[in-house]
Amino acid sequence: MSGFILAIDQGTTSSRAIVFDAQHAPVAVAQEEFHQHFPQSGWVEHEPEDIWNTTLSTCSEAIEKAGIAAGDIAAIGITNQRETTVVWDRETGKAIHRAIVWQDRRTADNCAGLKANGLEADVSARTGLLLDPYFSGTKIAWILDNVDGARAQAEAGKLAFGTVDSFLLWRLSGGKVHATDATNASRTLLYDIHKGAWSEELCRHINVPMSMLPEVKDSAADFGETSPDVFGTAIAVRGIAGDQQAATVGQACFKPGMMKSTYGTGCFAVLNTGETPVVSSNKLLTTIAYQLDGKPTYALEGSIFIAGAAVQWLRDGLKVIDNAAEAGNLASQADENQSVYLVPAFVGLGAPYWDAEARGALYGITRGTGPAELAKAALESVGYQTRDLLEAMKGDWAGAGSDTVLRVDGGMTASDWTMQFLSDILGVPVDRPRVQETTALGAAYLAGMRCGLYHGLEGFADTWALDQRFEPALDQEPRETLYAGWKESVRRTLNDS
Repeated sequence: MSGFILAIDQGTTSSRAIVFDAQHAPVAVAQEEFHQHFPQSGWVEHEPEDIWNTTLSTCSEAIEKAGIAAGDIAAIGITNQRETTVVWDRETGKAIHRAIVWQDRRTADNCAGLKANGLEADVSARTGLLLDPYFSGTKIAWILDNVDGARAQAEAGKLAFGTVDSFLLWRLSGGKVHATDATNASRTLLYDIHKGAWSEELCRHINVPMSMLPEVKDSAADFGETSPDVFGTAIAVRGIAGDQQAATVGQACFKPGMMKSTYGTGCFAVLNTGETPVVSSNKLLTTIAYQLDGKPTYALEGSIFIAGAAVQWLRDGLKVIDNAAEAGNLASQADENQSVYLVPAFVGLGAPYWDAEARGALYGITRGTGPAELAKAALESVGYQTRDLLEAMKGDWAGAGSDTVLRVDGGMTASDWTMQFLSDILGVPVDRPRVQETTALGAAYLAGMRCGLYHGLEGFADTWALDQRFEPALDQEPRETLYAGWKESVRRTLNDS
């Protein structure tokens, strides 16, 4: 069997492709950013053709860099920005509107109306989610209601919906396969995570025709193969998982109680709860971590909308740094006597607050506050928000106890300063893995396991390797004082909104 797996990692700001060898090691990487569209305040869109073209070009570049032929690839695994919504014409394959990105808040009024009609309890019971613009369902309805003739086309079975994985699979297969996996389906507001099927009732309430929806498969499954004209030969697609679930797999969090947190544009913490879904009383999400052999493994998830995006704001908005790598060094120069808090509610607040209308705020600034203090506040906000999630998880499930070790990945984890503060404010060890490409690794592993190139879960878990462990170095009293200041800042932000 060919000894390589191609992982497609289609993210919020860029598309990446990574070739992994038979020992799970990355041998070639290609990455390409694409344009972000902000038509109105709180709206975020992508051009689907940009997503497709950058996916194609990075795949070709990674294959070339690896010095292999497309025929040497045993299988493809896909991981993707999850709730981002694409609706396309089944005949032409062309999207009828720009993709509406997971960060987009335009359907807040629609969600509020559904809540007012008393639907949130039913939605949460079936899907594990909250009625929030974050998820795909209301995005689909918005497109159908705002593109001329779209709803009639959808009712006639002429339109298809997909999260980005499904859209890419459709294109890769030449329109032959319209499918997704259970992890992506579980983020749509339309999928019953207990029955493992699309919910007719929810589709009716949210006003989405079921004919638009893809087939739902395991995370490691037969997703068909690429059309020969895409890469010059047909390649099997054998793994799909949403980015945070793929990172959970890549971090080998296969046992209940294991937890990972990914720090990219946003921050997403996922706690494996095993075969039983845990209902949150703290506004966390109950979701599917992965599904194998028809059996879902469940998780609690906390979603933070702004993590690395706060560093981008320092760079692009305030222009106090030239590149993201400078943030940690600048923060280390901050005046320790200043208590500056950034509540980065640029697009609302996610878990455990779920306030779509909140907006960002700075507290504690003085005449002495400068770029270093702003950088420190931005990086610390990620630690504080993660603490919010861990506290909520502890409240929901006894398995999130004091012996938790947090496995981290994503671009922000390269900053030792940020990771040390994270450990300090959480009061738990933080483990950074040797292989940082855990999201792509998870997708590669799912595909490689399905096609027989990689071993089972335990064998893969044994290959996980530590780069560095960050231990808490802050005493309990100052830790709690800092966190209390954060909680007060959030309280003021929520009250002001």
